Amino acid sequence: MTIAVGSQLPDLKIRERTPDGPVDTTTSELFKGKRVVIFAVPGAFTPTCSLNHLPGYLENRDAILAKGVNDIFVVAVNDHHVMGAWANSTGGAGKIRFLADWDAAFTKALGMDIDLSAGTLGVRSKRYSMLVEDGVVKSLNVEENPGQATVSAAAAMLEQL
Repeated sequence: MTIAVGSQLPDLKIRERTPDGPVDTTTSELFKGKRVVIFAVPGAFTPTCSLNHLPGYLENRDAILAKGVNDIFVVAVNDHHVMGAWANSTGGAGKIRFLADWDAAFTKALGMDIDLSAGTLGVRSKRYSMLVEDGVVKSLNVEENPGQATVSAAAAMLEQL
């Protein structure tokens, strides 16, 4: 099943890199009672993710939060070490929350997994963004091509808030 507008996010464990180290939490703990923006990328440190998608959310962070959003999360099928390094290297640490979907459980539960083995990446996440309120998807923007970040970009999300 692919997640859709109006769907409740599944309650799963996920790992977040924090200043105190990795923390295991659940999606319900992260999203319950909050209005959040989640965007997913095929992989940390990959070109489109690092040069286009993430920078747009960093540049528009304050404008997004000013629209009543509590948190911005980026999700990738990478481990927490990689996500922590990516957060630090991009200046995103402390600004956006970096979630490590190390085994793609969250991605697969949403039906957002894609096999990028032809590009030597293996199973990854489709590129998407969504607005979630109290765990319910209010808007969903999925890219047709994982190498593009247009409909899931921060500017597009801002127009939906």
